[in-house]
Amino acid sequence: MPKQPPEDIKKEIESLVKEINYHGYLYYVLDAPVITDEEFDRLYRRLVELEEASGYVLPDSPTRRVGAPPLEKFAKVRHSMPMLSLDNAFSHDEVREFDRRIKRLLGGGAAEDIQYTVEPKYDGLAIELTYAGGLLDRASTRGDGYEGEDVTRNIKTIRGAPLKIEPDELPGGPPEVIDIRGEVYMEVEEFRKLNRRREEAGLPAFANPRNAAAGSVRQLDPAVTAGRKLYLACYGVGVSEEVRFKSQSDFIGWLKRMRFPTPAVFETAEGIEEALQVVKRIEQMRDSFGFETDGAVIKVNDFGLQQKLGSKTREPRWAIAYKFQAHVATTRIVDIQASVGRTGVITPFAVFEPVKIGGVTVSKSTLHNWDEIKRKDIKIGDTVVVERAGDVIPHVLMVVKEKRTGRERPLPPPRHCPACGSNAVREEGEVAVKCIALGCPAQVREKIIHFASRNGMDIEGLGEKNVELLYSRGLIRGFEDIYRLKKEDLLALPRFAEKSASNMIAAIERSKTATLARFLYSIGIIHVGEYAAKQLARNFSRLEDLYDVTPARIMEIKQMGEKIANAVSAFFGDGKNKETLDTLKRLGLKIQNPDFAAGRRKLPLEGMTFVLTGTLPRPRKKVEELIEAEGGHASSSVSASTSYLVAGENPGSKLAKAKELGVKTISYDELEKMLKKGGPAPSKPNLF
Repeated sequence: MPKQPPEDIKKEIESLVKEINYHGYLYYVLDAPVITDEEFDRLYRRLVELEEASGYVLPDSPTRRVGAPPLEKFAKVRHSMPMLSLDNAFSHDEVREFDRRIKRLLGGGAAEDIQYTVEPKYDGLAIELTYAGGLLDRASTRGDGYEGEDVTRNIKTIRGAPLKIEPDELPGGPPEVIDIRGEVYMEVEEFRKLNRRREEAGLPAFANPRNAAAGSVRQLDPAVTAGRKLYLACYGVGVSEEVRFKSQSDFIGWLKRMRFPTPAVFETAEGIEEALQVVKRIEQMRDSFGFETDGAVIKVNDFGLQQKLGSKTREPRWAIAYKFQAHVATTRIVDIQASVGRTGVITPFAVFEPVKIGGVTVSKSTLHNWDEIKRKDIKIGDTVVVERAGDVIPHVLMVVKEKRTGRERPLPPPRHCPACGSNAVREEGEVAVKCIALGCPAQVREKIIHFASRNGMDIEGLGEKNVELLYSRGLIRGFEDIYRLKKEDLLALPRFAEKSASNMIAAIERSKTATLARFLYSIGIIHVGEYAAKQLARNFSRLEDLYDVTPARIMEIKQMGEKIANAVSAFFGDGKNKETLDTLKRLGLKIQNPDFAAGRRKLPLEGMTFVLTGTLPRPRKKVEELIEAEGGHASSSVSASTSYLVAGENPGSKLAKAKELGVKTISYDELEKMLKKGGPAPSKPNLF
């Protein structure tokens, strides 16, 4: 039972939960918000504030959607009723045969025209939501139809999935137990954004939105799922205690009243010919849907007739999926070119002889990476089969090797960046080929934003919007241009007045004095985060000492592996990068290195890993900096290799994880004693 706060706080929390959940339903399910994002955020922040102060958190609070610790594996779940797949039809005649079969099974007394329902067939991951006492108790994947995986914590991150069936919407209260079935999916535009982010990070792209949705739901860390925009459409019922529905249309109407997301199109039809007309309309609409659909589902509407018809081993007899024709065409690859993403990843793409697919002319398609080109054996000049996946995204399905003439040419991975001509590198075991140049025009905006960030050179005012503005006006094309900016340059731009321009110039001037560790982090070397930058600064006294450094020398440093060593060596081995660094120094950049002297002495926390949880006497970032300044490593998650968990007030789920793994828990005061004494915390009973 949640802790009981004073009555006025309790009522305000309950009111906020109800109000935020309602506005979440309007926004995420109906796409019809009635308040601004700022108003929504204000309500949410107030709820978080009250919950943290009182410890009173309702089971359907929107704050429960995030924050669960990672799992090591998914538990198995046995479905109370099997989740069957659907039989497929690929022509209207096959659908008509389905109708005749139903009438034969029902006997001569069946009506001439049976009432059907028709809805789009979502191409996602089938899911079952089990509600007990009105609260979401468990969410599970379809699996083999009889047994799936428990993905409750991940499904709770989906904003459209109700955590509670509102009792005031249902006479007699919510059902004691009900299984609601549906599909988790990712919209096509979000899928494209996700793949762009993955390609820029050097990760393999998802093949289609269905795989992306399934991969997102099956993440062991709910925070990863929460970071991806997933949707839910509910369309079926399993076990249902106390609630009896007469038909599919009756059930969908109930779902809508209970604020569940339902199919984008749902129509009843008198007879199979009318049902086929609805199918045609859905097929005509498919290009306008934000999600991927590969067909339409036709169901007998009456639940009593469904029960009489029953099921075969794997499919119900009362439903069928009509599959739309795939949007494919054959064309020829006239060239393979490459583009450079904002993080330096070089991505190949095919240029086709233009071809119409589903009414749209297609002339280009991403090939994702060179491993994909090799796997599919794609060459310039090849005849290929191209599909518009999700009716939007073209991709090469296969090469028609029978049409090869012998004049086709393979394209090896590039040795130089197509945007700037600098060296392109590919690390062992990685799929991505990357440009490592500081001044690459394809990456410069992203790199400058990182360079100026709070943990980088901390240039206040030089955030994303102002970087875009300065770049669009031609005032910055690289790091060195930051230090060439003058106040009069800024005053000529929109959004800048005398004070804001003076403040930015002053912030740029302050950044000219920086520590080597901060500078190494800010220039964005692949794999070099704050911790690795600090370790480099402890082992090299000057920036120039890293010029032409060998991987072997880097690997002599404790906790510096081969990936970091190769990345650092490649970065400083690039002549253009060294030219940029020398230019920055000529423009007045002064790099100090207090960490080098510290690296010569034995540091009190050397070799120890710390994780912080709860409210601490100092800002968390400051405590992490203090730990790393004394040789320790601050991590965000508890693992078997964690040395100590530092727990403040109201510690979170990391405390339970630490106890489970036998990780020692200490207070902030004990951490300070370790820093002063230069050794481990005294052994004492765990107070947490």
